[in-house]
Amino acid sequence: MKLFLVRHGHALADKDDARRALSARGREVTKRVAAFLRTSNALATVHAVWHSPLVRSRETAELLVKELGFDVLLIETPGLLPEDDPVAVADRLERADQVVMIVGHEPQLGALATLLVRGKLKPVGFDVRKSAVLAFETTGGQHKKTGRARWCLRWHLSPELLSAGGAEAGD
Repeated sequence: MKLFLVRHGHALADKDDARRALSARGREVTKRVAAFLRTSNALATVHAVWHSPLVRSRETAELLVKELGFDVLLIETPGLLPEDDPVAVADRLERADQVVMIVGHEPQLGALATLLVRGKLKPVGFDVRKSAVLAFETTGGQHKKTGRARWCLRWHLSPELLSAGGAEAGD
C-alpha cells in the first residue's frame, strides 16, 4: 500500500488557530508543488484525501485535489490535529485498503512518519515543512515489538527544491 503525507501550506495569522486560512504564499507554493507532482507523475492513484478539521488543512487538501485533477473523497478525519497522538491514525491506516493522502500538521505528521518507519514515536526522525509531501510504501514486513506494518519512505519533496528563489515554507 502507498501513503502520502502532506503538511498544510503557509497560513495567515489569526487568534483562533482553527480558523487560520491559507495565505496567498501558501496557495502559490501548494500549487507549485501540485504542478511538479502532476508533471512528474510522482503520485500513484489516490483514492481518498484525509484532512484535519482546521481550515488551512482543508484548504490545502481542496487545492491539491483540484490542481492534481483527482476525483476523490475529501474526508475530515479525527486524530489529525497538531497535538493528536499519531497512534490512532496509524491504527486507521492498518485497516485502510486504499491509497490515502493525509493533509495535516506538525508535530503530528513527523511523529506519524517516525512511527510508520521505525515502529516507535521517538526520537522523531522527520521534520515536515509546510507544503512538503512524503511518499511511503509498506514493505510487507512488520515491526517486531508492535506487529504494525513496516513502511519505508520512497521520496520526500520539500517545496524549497522547486525554484531557485525557494519558498519560505518553514514560517
